[in-house]
This record gives sequence, C-alpha cells and structure tokens, in this order.
Amino acid sequence: MIDLHDIRYVRLGTRNVAVANQYAHDILGLELVRIEAGAHYYRSDSRDHTLVYFEGDPTHHVVGFELRTADELDQAASLLSNAGVDVHAGSTEQCEQRHVQAFANFRDPSGNSIDLVVRPHHSGRRYFPSRDAGITGFSHVGLCTTNAPRDEKFWTEVLGARVSDRIGDAPLLRIDEVHHKVALFPAARNGVQHINHQVESIDDLMRAWYHLQNRGVRVVFGPGRHPTSGAMFLYFEGPDGMVYEYSTGVRHITAADEPFYRPRQFPRTNESFCMWGAVPDIAEFRKPPEAA
Repeated sequence: MIDLHDIRYVRLGTRNVAVANQYAHDILGLELVRIEAGAHYYRSDSRDHTLVYFEGDPTHHVVGFELRTADELDQAASLLSNAGVDVHAGSTEQCEQRHVQAFANFRDPSGNSIDLVVRPHHSGRRYFPSRDAGITGFSHVGLCTTNAPRDEKFWTEVLGARVSDRIGDAPLLRIDEVHHKVALFPAARNGVQHINHQVESIDDLMRAWYHLQNRGVRVVFGPGRHPTSGAMFLYFEGPDGMVYEYSTGVRHITAADEPFYRPRQFPRTNESFCMWGAVPDIAEFRKPPEAA
C-alpha cells in the first residue's frame, strides 16, 4: 500500500482571483506568500503554502499529499498503474508551480484529483497571519464521493488510510495520529467539499463567529462539537461556494491505541455531526429525504 505521510495543500480554480484573495486575507486570515502567473499562494503554518487560488474552472480542485522519498513516489506510481489508475508525472514547470521536487497526479474512483509529492518546500520564516485568527495549520479536507463504499476501499486498500469512524456511509480517514485528514461525503459530484484549518482554542472559534457575522459571511454550521473527532467547529462559506472550517481539540489515535481501536458507526443524523445541537446547512451533511 501507499503510505501517505501528510496532507500538504489544496489548489482551487476560481473565476475571480481578486475576490478569492480578499477572502483569504480578510476572512480566513492566511498569509499571502506570492503571486505567480496569476496564482495566489497562501500559507497557514511552516509549510511553503497550503492553499492556492488560480484563475480557472471553480470545479477544478487538486489535493496534495506528501510522501517521504522519491523511491516511495516511484513505487506509488507503479502500484496505481498496476491497479488500472492513470498516473501522470509532473513536468518541471508543474513541479515549480507546486514548489516540490517531484509529484505524480491521479484521480480516485470518484474523479477527485490527487497529487503525491516529495520534498515539498518549507518556509524559512514564521507564519505571519493577515489577522489574529488563531490558525495553527491546514489540517484536512472533505471530499465528495459518488460511491462511498467503493472509494473507502480505494483509500484504505490502495492509499493506506484507516477508518476512524463513519457517519452513515461517510468514512472519516486518518493517515497519522489525527482522527482524520480526509473525509468522504456522498454526493452527486466530485471535488473538495470543505477545507479545514485548526485554531488554538474555542476562544478563536467564537471570535471568528463574531468576525464572520460582522463581515456578512454566511455561517453554514456551528459553533458546535463533533461527537466523532471531539473537535469544536465552525463552518462558513467562501468564494465559489467552497466551505471552510475552523476547528480545535481534534482527537488523536496514537500507536498505542491502534491495536484496540475500532471504528464507530454513527447514523446520518444531525446529532452525529454535532453533539451540541447545531443543524448543518451543508448539503452533504443533511440527511437525504426518505424514499416515497
């Protein structure tokens, strides 16, 4: 199996880079690192960048995951090819765009675009946020899946992820000790469903809640607390309909826990997403209507 080391970045197409840039600066509180060929690069921690907005189709999303060595990248490309997955090695220009030594791109069974990268750049200076949002780093993504059991099998048997919990058919997947770095939510489309940044404390969540209200940003879920990961959260809407999340207090499943840990099954109800009683205004979180 492929051994994903960590999640690295998200690349998002947008019709209006200027609006996206203002949102990333004023609302998210990220640091603008550079502008290259019209693409805006932002960081939220010691990594060179964790979010990129580029001029293009708003449905064009790419999620990058780090591997440890070039040999692991070669082995991953071979494994994916042998499994019938089309794999494309990144060109020199594409590697420079991503600020990595090398990468390979493929799509999961739902069509989500995934980069596997080696030797991604780090920054030699401290993260300097555009506002005091309390962000400690980019942490995870939700992805849309058109067939959750099929995609869970791919992510666990090919990409080496482990299921921490499930909400209905939606698996929450870990690749390290953090409860989840990827969540797969049933939908009629592919693409990134939400992007998570960790913040230091619940105080940062509540400051964000008031900040978003004052700026007229639509909060789509929370404040609340997930019974799965234990994290306290706030979800809000961004450019092109993308959903962003701040959360804090996420559960860790350590190596000592692994032999004894078993994924829990939660029903697809509001209570499974929030133990405080918040009701999500997010399509992929709402319970589907009962069949007639």
